[in-house]
Amino acid sequence: MAIDSVTLEILKNHCRAAAESMAFTLYRTAHSTFVKETEDFTTGLTTPDGETFATPTDLGATWFVALNYKNVIDLIDHYDEGDICLTNDPYSGYVCTHSPDMHIWKPVFHEGEIICFVVGHIHNTDVGGAVPASLSRTLSEVHQEGIRIPPAKILEQGVINDDVVSILLANVRMPEQNWGDLKAQIAAMNTGERRVHEMIAKFGVETFKEGIGDLLDYAERQARTIVADLPDGDYVFNDYMDEDVANGYPCRIAMKMTIDGDELLFDFTGSDPQIEGSVNIPTGGEVRHVLMMIGLIYVLYSLDTRLFLNAGIARICRCILPTGTIVNPKFPAAVGLRTLSVQRLQAIIFGAFVQAAPDRLPASPASGGPIMNVNAIDNATGRRVVASIDPITGGAGGNPWQDGTDGSGANSSFLKNTPVEVNEAEVPIRILRYGLAPDSGGPGKHRGGLATVLHFLSQAPNTKVTARNRDRTRFTAWGVRGGRAGAPSYFLLNPGKTNEVNLGNTDILTIDPGDEVLVASGGAGGWGDPLERDPGAVLLDVQRGFVSLDAALRDYGVVITDGAVDMTATSDFRASRSDEGSGEFFDYGSGRIEFDHLWTDGNYAALTELLRGLPVHWRFFVKHRVFEAMDVLDAAQRLGDGSEVRTIFADVIARYPQLKQAAPQ
Repeated sequence: MAIDSVTLEILKNHCRAAAESMAFTLYRTAHSTFVKETEDFTTGLTTPDGETFATPTDLGATWFVALNYKNVIDLIDHYDEGDICLTNDPYSGYVCTHSPDMHIWKPVFHEGEIICFVVGHIHNTDVGGAVPASLSRTLSEVHQEGIRIPPAKILEQGVINDDVVSILLANVRMPEQNWGDLKAQIAAMNTGERRVHEMIAKFGVETFKEGIGDLLDYAERQARTIVADLPDGDYVFNDYMDEDVANGYPCRIAMKMTIDGDELLFDFTGSDPQIEGSVNIPTGGEVRHVLMMIGLIYVLYSLDTRLFLNAGIARICRCILPTGTIVNPKFPAAVGLRTLSVQRLQAIIFGAFVQAAPDRLPASPASGGPIMNVNAIDNATGRRVVASIDPITGGAGGNPWQDGTDGSGANSSFLKNTPVEVNEAEVPIRILRYGLAPDSGGPGKHRGGLATVLHFLSQAPNTKVTARNRDRTRFTAWGVRGGRAGAPSYFLLNPGKTNEVNLGNTDILTIDPGDEVLVASGGAGGWGDPLERDPGAVLLDVQRGFVSLDAALRDYGVVITDGAVDMTATSDFRASRSDEGSGEFFDYGSGRIEFDHLWTDGNYAALTELLRGLPVHWRFFVKHRVFEAMDVLDAAQRLGDGSEVRTIFADVIARYPQLKQAAPQ
């Protein structure tokens, strides 16, 4: 029997407060910058079956609201009081989703019965592997991405398991940092356990047990109400990452969203095959995997901020995730840069929903900017430093009411920056510039959020820099309803010097003293016709350095003379350009438009259909051979209906008789 609504509301607030107490404990006691400054961590409370029913709202990452720990909980055969378990293995239960994420959980007992679990994760700056910080687009299998620990007890009845700890610390570059963060996680679990016992004492165990189920039901009802208010139908959207591997070809995630009453279906059948790089998304094919639900939760919360955030929301949606694709890879596919592909996935979900609610949702967030890590020797102490120095995230898309947030917004806003002073004190670099990139936000009636830009100087030899999640150099953040796409990202070594190098989407390099690195995210997409933007807002952007004088005229049709808007000249100039709009709902930017001329919907549909019939381990190889042939195809042969792809595919298959003997998978 459900508890009364007043008691449920009070219990809801207590549960969220418990999760936030855990978060504060972790935040205040962690050792690594990435936890104590950037805040890439989570805490929460789950049912005995693993459904998350409470998470913080003020601290930490917002990606794992719908995380279900059931799979890893079930992989431990027995629990005693004082046990704490952990795993960072992406293929053991599919709770951890790349190796730097260390997930931890503790059963909370009452009179011998498990009442709930307290849970959480941190992103370790490094867990060993082939490259510093453990993640790179260049890696091709999960074994290269650092040590993997299957679900195991790190504490047994309150006693530390030294065997597990010693194996972990022997395989990472900064063991004292990992050990410090792990102790902070353990402290957070103990805080959560205490808070649960306090709630049981206050509400009674039966009310607590009944209430946590009701909280999940409550969030589900709210989510269903939001979705039921949207028009039924099929909404198709797809987008690309610039490269599937280093110096590779574009990688597509495609989704058809079906709204049917108060339920949703996300069908990813048109997505690319799993790749020989690390942007695969490890879901195990679970129909409500947490990584596939992040964008959904962001959208529903944007539509109604009263939504209570827990795993009950995910019950309204299910996914089709074909095996052997980027959204459901087979072991041992590398998955370290799933952050990049999941960011793109979130924007794809936004793109589907904005078609259903164009006057209620924004354009594309920026993304494409990396999380910067530095591995070097500190000149003063001689000690090795492995540190995350900053997330270069970019802003939010413009929306029907206002400009997108600049610098950090939308699906990346939970990642906090590290103060310049902290970076320069802990890492042998000097920050030359850290701020916003002018003219980077997509023009619109409501401008897209500006990109973040970082410029730093190396002060130690053989300094390794990793820039994970580099993207959006070609496929930029899309604008909507007449709004324009955001500016592309960039990554330069020694900018403005004779030895300048455009690094593109490179995500690992070695630099020496005096070398400079300049990196920027992409800009976010704009919403609405830029020629309808308030000229006063354009002037203010110019005064703030957000928009140049040239861009004010070119993109917004605003004439600024002697620091003021010439309203007559602006009206005349805008009237002369009133027929320039393309009439398209989305503006994808020049890179995507050029790509779509060759890779039409018909061509890509044919490619994905044909690849689906191949053994998994052949699909990526054949995709690249088809792309190579399409690149050199004569203009007269480019029909766009899929026939050219089918002809090329048949030629490729004929060249490799081994394929006929390959076992199906």
